[in-house]
Amino acid sequence: MDQGPFPRWLSEVMQGWEVPLWGAADLSGVGGAADASGEALPRALAFAVPVHPLVMAGVREGPTAGYAMEYRRLNGLIDAVARDLAQKLWERGCRAHAPDASKRTDEANLRGEYPHKTAATRAGLGWIGRHCQLITRSFGSWVRLGTVLTDAELPCGPPLERSYCGTCDACVRACPAGALTGKAWLPGMPREEILDARACDEWKKQRYSHLMQGRVCGICSAVCPFSRTRGGRAAKLERQEPPWCRF
Repeated sequence: MDQGPFPRWLSEVMQGWEVPLWGAADLSGVGGAADASGEALPRALAFAVPVHPLVMAGVREGPTAGYAMEYRRLNGLIDAVARDLAQKLWERGCRAHAPDASKRTDEANLRGEYPHKTAATRAGLGWIGRHCQLITRSFGSWVRLGTVLTDAELPCGPPLERSYCGTCDACVRACPAGALTGKAWLPGMPREEILDARACDEWKKQRYSHLMQGRVCGICSAVCPFSRTRGGRAAKLERQEPPWCRF
């Protein structure tokens, strides 16, 4: 689809929610994008919200209570933004569906309803690192992702279709579960070629069950040099405590 300006109302919604990074994705040929009735939706609004850099800086040795609180906060924010976007798209005569930010719907395969990273790479927000996480130019991988599937006509892409990690394998070496294969990402690559999701999940449940039932870790993202550079700049700019620390 040709690129062009986004509708004013959409930009205003994103500004109102203070979403700093977003775009639209053409999902043609990707598959798996559908509404609750199973009817295909050909495009997506993908967006990213940054994890507080001071929180991420404390995760290099393992997840903290602060990281779990930030994780919950951002999941709630993402779900609220996605629901708002979906409602406004329906009000304008478009179909829309907002998958949950972090709800696991397939326990056997350890997957959610829709891979947010697919929409994000197709929208050009970033690429997938060796830690199987989206890496953005602005914030590195210190982000959480949201998606709204839709049939609305939107200016899409262009997608990012290669990795920019170079030879860096800091995340692979840091992973305590040994769950990362070290392979560089390419579009369409099965997750299993990059990440042993079962090994990752079991390690988290064994070691970090006291934090969100063992659903969080974050070490691989915390040690990413590109993310640390971007996060460090953000921290210097604001030097604020995370919102949940403000009383």
